Amino acid sequence: MTNESANILSEIHDGVATITLKRPPLNIIDIPMMREMQAAISRFASEAGVKLLILDHVGKAFSAGVSIQDHTPDKVEKMLEEFHGVFHLLRSLNVPTLALVDGMALGGGCELAVFCDMVLASDRATFGQPEIKVGVFPPVAAVLFPHLIGRNKTLELLLSGETISADEAREMGLINKVFPAEGFREQCDKFVAKLASLSGPVLRLTKRAVDAGLRSDFKEALMGVEQIYLRELMKTEDAREGLNSFLEKRAPVWKEK
Repeated sequence: MTNESANILSEIHDGVATITLKRPPLNIIDIPMMREMQAAISRFASEAGVKLLILDHVGKAFSAGVSIQDHTPDKVEKMLEEFHGVFHLLRSLNVPTLALVDGMALGGGCELAVFCDMVLASDRATFGQPEIKVGVFPPVAAVLFPHLIGRNKTLELLLSGETISADEAREMGLINKVFPAEGFREQCDKFVAKLASLSGPVLRLTKRAVDAGLRSDFKEALMGVEQIYLRELMKTEDAREGLNSFLEKRAPVWKEK
């Protein structure tokens, strides 16, 4: 089964469901793309026989993040609702999820990749949360990353806005494996084939068992962070200045102390 929309390609083959981001070269995620991803994940959730969901991409980036144009005051609340809707759907899936990253995964693109249960990256992949540089912060990363890499490393990444290599991301526990860019797809195919050869029910139950041992209310935590983002952060002059300066292609002039 293959379904192609404006921004993504979704398909199922031999029990492996794949969503491919296809807005090259940077796969910037806008509200229509978020809605397409939600629709695809919902379809896969209702399909019998799906063992694994893969998030893939075409172009030189997995994704360079969420569209800055969708951060404007008239769109930001709807943007967060739609973007976080993707994560709530991924969280509710009972099959393992896997991101394939052969290029940059920044901002919302980094959140989307790292939110998956496993991440395979090429050695030319990079990861980062540069939102601080435009006067905002990444809500999903603020909730998720402390569980993966601890509070201090999370603060280092989010407060510095630093971009790190795939090897650094693996060493700190953000991703699982790094393969050479040459032959990356072949290595990913082998990894996926191992999982696809296993029992679907056992894969699902194993994921459920691991999640039960790490039970925390992601939905409640993310809703709380959303309120900080919308009711406090987006009311600051510096958030508006950071986003406007990006759109106007100039250096930001921070106004608040």
